[in-house]
Order: sequence, then structure tokens, then C-alpha cells
Amino acid sequence: MGFTPEAALQVGTQIHTSPQQFGKVMSRIKPRRAIAYHFFNDLDTIADIAPGIRKTYDGPVDFAVDYMVWNVTKDDIRVRMAVVNEDVWPPPRINPPIPADRSAAIPNSTFIVDGGLHFQGIIKEMYDDIKKRYGTSAKPAY
Repeated sequence: MGFTPEAALQVGTQIHTSPQQFGKVMSRIKPRRAIAYHFFNDLDTIADIAPGIRKTYDGPVDFAVDYMVWNVTKDDIRVRMAVVNEDVWPPPRINPPIPADRSAAIPNSTFIVDGGLHFQGIIKEMYDDIKKRYGTSAKPAY
């Protein structure tokens, strides 16, 4: 994406959840099936993401793509792809869109803010690796 190593570390460990951090969270909650999403899931990225998750999580994980469907029951989780027709045009609007009321935004609660998990050991390892590879002096913001 053209980021400097320092900026990539900031985005990948402070703004987003790194693969290792995601794996650590999944190891704690032990889901029947973890779902990794909100990342560029393609052949160029999955080769780095999957091993990062596996450093800290060894349970079942799916790497989500558009139209992936999970049918969850008490006894089973079935994964399939939805069959869709992407060539369908939406109907025309009847009414103009209603603009969002930004004054109604609710700040994050103390519960949400205090609930953040900080995996300093994992982040330190990632920063140390990037320092060694690129000679940076970046430090985590935690």
C-alpha cells in the first residue's frame, strides 16, 4: 500500500488487529469456528496472514470472502458460498436519502474503552522483526 514500515506497524498493530493479536483473542475465547475478515484476502496477503494467526491460535478458522455464509446450529457449523446474481439493478429511489444526524453520535462507553486487550509481547515481537528487516527505530504507541 506504499506505507513506510513505521506507518504500516502503526496501522497493523495499533489501529487494526494484527494476525497474531487476532489469534491470541481467538485462543482466549475458543470459538467453535473463528472468522477472519476485514483484510485484503487474496493470494498476495493470505500467505502472511495465516501463519501470523497460527503463531497464537490453532483452532478452526475461516478467511472470509464476499458471499460466504455460515449456517450455525447447536450441533454443526456449515460453511458455503451464497449463489447470487450480481447483474441485478436496484429499483429507483422513491424518496431522497435522509442525511445522517451526526449530533446523535454516542461516544464509546468506559466498558468498551477499558475492554481493549493489549498484547505487548506480540506487538514487541512484530516491531523487533520490522526493526531488524528495515532498520527502523519505530516504537509501539502502547
